[in-house]
Amino acid sequence: MFLLVYVLMQGCGLSAGGRGEDSSVIITLPECSDFTDIPEESLAKVLTYLTLIPRQPGVKFIIILDRRLDTWTSIKTALARIAASFPGNLHLVLVLRPTSFFQRTVTDLGFRFSQEDFMLKMPVVMLSSVTDLLRYIDENQLTSEFGGTLDYCHSDWIVLRTAIESFAVTVKDIAQMLQAFGTELAETQLPEDTSAIELLLLSHTEKYRRLKVHLKQRTADVSGSEDDAELSCVSASSCRLLAQLRDMEMAFDGFFDKHHLKLQQYLQLLRYEHSFQEVHRSTEPWSRCYLYVQEEMARAQVMILHGHQLAAGHHYAMALIIQRCNELRHHCDTLNSALSTKRKELTQVQTLLQRLEEAQWWCDEGTYLLANQLVDKVQSKEGAQAALRDIEKFQEGAPALLTICDVKILDFFIQTHIEKTFEKHASVQNLIQARQTCLKKLADKHVRPIQLVAPRPENSPRSKSPIFSPKHGTHTHTHTHIYTHDHLYEHVMKELIETERIYVEELLAVLLGYRAEMDNPSLSALLPTSLRNKRDVLFGNMPDIYNFHSRLFLKDLESCLEMPEAVGACFLERKEHFQVYECYCQNKPRSESLWRQFSDCAFFQECQKKLEHKLALDSYLLKPIQRLTKYQLLLKELLKYSSGCERVSELQGALAAMLDLLKSVNDSMHQIAITGYEGELSDLGRVLMQGSFSVWIGHKKGPTRMKDLTRFKPMQRHLFLYERALLFCKRREEHGENADKTPSYSFKHCLKMSAVGITENVKGDVKKFEIWYSGREEVYVVQAPSVEVKLAWLNEMRKILTNQQKILKGLFYTVD
Repeated sequence: MFLLVYVLMQGCGLSAGGRGEDSSVIITLPECSDFTDIPEESLAKVLTYLTLIPRQPGVKFIIILDRRLDTWTSIKTALARIAASFPGNLHLVLVLRPTSFFQRTVTDLGFRFSQEDFMLKMPVVMLSSVTDLLRYIDENQLTSEFGGTLDYCHSDWIVLRTAIESFAVTVKDIAQMLQAFGTELAETQLPEDTSAIELLLLSHTEKYRRLKVHLKQRTADVSGSEDDAELSCVSASSCRLLAQLRDMEMAFDGFFDKHHLKLQQYLQLLRYEHSFQEVHRSTEPWSRCYLYVQEEMARAQVMILHGHQLAAGHHYAMALIIQRCNELRHHCDTLNSALSTKRKELTQVQTLLQRLEEAQWWCDEGTYLLANQLVDKVQSKEGAQAALRDIEKFQEGAPALLTICDVKILDFFIQTHIEKTFEKHASVQNLIQARQTCLKKLADKHVRPIQLVAPRPENSPRSKSPIFSPKHGTHTHTHTHIYTHDHLYEHVMKELIETERIYVEELLAVLLGYRAEMDNPSLSALLPTSLRNKRDVLFGNMPDIYNFHSRLFLKDLESCLEMPEAVGACFLERKEHFQVYECYCQNKPRSESLWRQFSDCAFFQECQKKLEHKLALDSYLLKPIQRLTKYQLLLKELLKYSSGCERVSELQGALAAMLDLLKSVNDSMHQIAITGYEGELSDLGRVLMQGSFSVWIGHKKGPTRMKDLTRFKPMQRHLFLYERALLFCKRREEHGENADKTPSYSFKHCLKMSAVGITENVKGDVKKFEIWYSGREEVYVVQAPSVEVKLAWLNEMRKILTNQQKILKGLFYTVD
């Protein structure tokens, strides 16, 4: 590098930037006393370097060989060396021959005899003067030493090329550094431990951050060197190298993002697989605890939902995750079937235990009946008959013990209990039969009194019989229910929490019973082909809404059971989370359109049947919007019964937040119907207001102003007020049976708020106001449907204009 710079500094060769015909690049070999002493290798490097500067493919070169003060021998040697060393596509060699009479004559004779030798290798033209040179190259492409006007300083050019080469070395070093880190990332062995993956993610992120800092410093150093050498102003090479550096950085950023995403997805997969194995193992011994298995099945259902969310995020292991979801679903179905069978058995056992209890009670009652038949009353015929009637009536209520044997009993304790009950029942029956025999004899003939012995069967104490339980009379009291504000407040709170639980359950049912089932292979035949991969259109971001309510908001509300006055704070703290509804509502028209196409398909009917829903899916897709409206109604009720409450301001804030959200959602749903706007609506900021107005337009320029002033009938325009612009649109609605009832808005005009002014009152109509633009170049007279609407719009526009003034004022002080 040093030798090359030294040779270039001697002026043996240069490229000033001039161009010849066909955009051929001009290389100048000026007069140089040491040209013949330059080694062949060094000369070849110089010529190679000069041909690499343009960088265009297939570029041609013109060499100007200046030998006006030299000899024919020098010219001949130079031409021979050029022919041997020049690496590029040599279009022409222009030789300025010696000016002295003797050398010119020698040169003419020498070139005449040697011309054929040179022309075979390269085209050579011998020129007598600089004037001849101008016949081949324009003067604006030649430096001053050849009579041209091209500005060139050799020392500056050397500095420039040195800086470019230094920059190129820096770019090469950065490229090697990026490649080394990329290789390290690509060759990283992925561990199978989640904590190790987390550490690896942290390590790679930190290395990437340090590399970006280092890269920024090196780029800043290069930019500084460019300023010193005026590199950025004159060199296309510097621009190319900078572009190359940016491309390398962008390519590496993309590679790192993909690598980082893959690591994150790998970590997600490990965690998911761990949870899958855990759920699978925990539900194996399902018979040990019914409630435990129910909880684990609910956990499996959540895992299925989570798996579908991972798959929807284009996880690289989507096939495996879907397979796991199907396995979990099959496992849950198997467990559901087993639990159903178990539930049936338990129901039968429960029925059996109830009948055993009834049998025990019947035995106790029978024993007590026999014990309370007084001896002196049954000695007469009438008394014996009465006692027999009592026994027969009691026997009519005997439990049907034979049906108990229909149940398959496996539990030893229950089996023992059955046997004891049967024994007791048989014992009491024997006592009853003996008593009946005795009483029948007394009823048939009069005999001497027989002493009846009251039976005392085991485990039948008098105190345990229901007969001996005190029977209290029912006293009816008239209670006056005074519903205080506290009672009403608590009632509304309970309604809020209970409906929230139902809402969360309904969302989960829809996500599992419809959305997840779209990936169920057993139902794929029922799912129309054109409906596949349209899950996100049909359900929108319902999974996000479910996650927010089930994981956060429901728990927040349930925590207010002990402290109901804190409910306002719950809404305020989760205010930002409620923005998920805006995305859902914006997607709703697309969802409804898709549902109208496929509402009758067998897939939805099968899902509805499985869920045992009376209403179709579209009713449940409306739930989020209905719930959003319900919140503000419940908050209004809570405010009505919260007079004197210390935290009433929080309730008021919560209500205001919900009403603002409803307005924002409504505005955004109108916004997505705007057509014809060429820019990005998101660049205009948040939509603040929207509504229909009558508009008259006026301009300063004569013809346009006269034309618009003759318009007596106003234009009907739908206005959208954004943070940074005001849009004028025309509302359009389709008519007909199958027409889409959702209105659309054709874009007409846009005013930047930075150039807008307002006049709040227009003479003659309290509902009118003026919007003027660019110093009243354009004036729009706007008539609102009511004074209230006008004031609301003026209030929002004043806020925007005031905020703009504050920003400009802040910038002014910053400049000062």
